[in-house]
Amino acid sequence: MTAAQHFINRNQLPQSYLQSAERWFSLLLEQFASQYQPQLPPQILGINGSQGSGKSTMADYLCSIAGERHGIQTVNLSMDDFYLTKQQRLHLADTVHPLLATRGVPGTHDIELMIETINSLKAGKPTLITRFDKSTDDRVPASQLEMVTGPVGLIIIEGWCLGATAASDSDLINPINELERRQDSQGVWRHYVNRALAGSYQQLFFLIDQLIMLQAPSFERVFKWRLEQETKLRKSLAQDANSPDSALMNDQQIKEFIQYFQRITEQLLSELPRRAQHLYPLDDQRKIICYLRRQRTPKTKNPS
Repeated sequence: MTAAQHFINRNQLPQSYLQSAERWFSLLLEQFASQYQPQLPPQILGINGSQGSGKSTMADYLCSIAGERHGIQTVNLSMDDFYLTKQQRLHLADTVHPLLATRGVPGTHDIELMIETINSLKAGKPTLITRFDKSTDDRVPASQLEMVTGPVGLIIIEGWCLGATAASDSDLINPINELERRQDSQGVWRHYVNRALAGSYQQLFFLIDQLIMLQAPSFERVFKWRLEQETKLRKSLAQDANSPDSALMNDQQIKEFIQYFQRITEQLLSELPRRAQHLYPLDDQRKIICYLRRQRTPKTKNPS
């Protein structure tokens, strides 16, 4: 079975996805392959997309085809796998703000660990790849993790807030939804999130060589996409009698959950398309409308 067919089976996708992916992503893959040199450090591609936009699927596809078609070892890193442990987030909830018990926003990731992982891969060292189990809301035990060895040619990083920049303090004054009005009336949570985003997250984003954006048409579409994502996870867990489903969310919980991401998502939808080197606008059904490519502005000093 080909890598492409394994990809289709793994992600429970129709065969038509392969034709669409070949149409929209082949140029990106060819560009990467033409720049690949085994003696150089791996290239790092970043994929930004709101919840349910298909960024994880795209990352898996690019890794699968780069390996099969070009013989390049790839590693796919999701920011979702580098959340702080449940215990660490509960500590933040006790000492900073209760909303920090919920994973997702800047300040709830272990960015230092993610940067260490990337630097280890770039150096060609055997590297343990951290993973997170959303059904248990905690990290996968180290004994169950994959160890990557040998030279890596491509690292793909994907995350909903990838590439985001911090807001000004004045932009944080007024709450933008019911979650902020009811549970963060003093702005403690959103200021903490913003300070975290201004810190080590920018160091992580600086490592990216090329930034890809899957641009949702609006934040309003995110709820439907997130609901589809949860349904898919529920179906997957139903096939494994040993998998707990206590952490899965119903429709109302998802509606509340996405409010955690509204502020940064709307900011990204507004300004990131001007900065991404590879832009894929999406329609309401998550189908790609077109592909826009632009040159990257040369990197300046690494943020510290």
